Amino acid sequence: VFVTAEIGVNWDGNFELVEKMIMNSKNAGCDAVKFQAFDEKIVKDHPEKERLLKTSLSKSNIEQINSIAKKVGIEWYCTPMYDKAVEILDPFVKRYKIRYGDSLELHDGKNSSLISKVLETGKEIIISSQKSPKHLEIYNNDNIKWLYVVPKYPCQIEELDFRYLNDFDGYSNHCLDFVAPISAVILGAEMIEIHVTSNKNKNFVDNMVSFDAEETNRLVDMIRHFEKLQR
Repeated sequence: VFVTAEIGVNWDGNFELVEKMIMNSKNAGCDAVKFQAFDEKIVKDHPEKERLLKTSLSKSNIEQINSIAKKVGIEWYCTPMYDKAVEILDPFVKRYKIRYGDSLELHDGKNSSLISKVLETGKEIIISSQKSPKHLEIYNNDNIKWLYVVPKYPCQIEELDFRYLNDFDGYSNHCLDFVAPISAVILGAEMIEIHVTSNKNKNFVDNMVSFDAEETNRLVDMIRHFEKLQR
């Protein structure tokens, strides 16, 4: 099971903090950490716009993030939210993540310039979707992995519908405990994405759906034990 720790916006633009979070994720046994790349237009109406912009990967901070991840010894990748971000990220990442909001265009039968640009790289793409992607033209593209997600912060366990989980490669968690990610693994998920935080008592933007270092350790340990049972 490929486990991604979504650092996202919870590092607050603080490089000392992000190194700690990357190290915690590595020590927990995660396979990768993930960030986000967005521009001012995407967060222009957000009450914490300036704070969020400090956490977006850009030309000014990407080499430092890459250097820290290399030093720690863990893969990192990113969710680009505008076309230009793909070019900025491309020299550094071997896969991309497409967020739920950008996958809606696929289900509406529209061409997404962002997804087209990512497809042009020939690298792996992980796409979050709530609807089954099975009917989509690109469903059988070998470079695309699909994650089931319910885009609520937080998501209640009753809001999940795992009946179609087999249409996906994995699960992106927004629930507050381990029940959903562990259930997804038992049902065959090959990828799990979780949000992580350095401190649940701080007011980081995505803290409400994030696991701290101790919780991440426990969850990944449970996943790895389940893998051993399957051998």
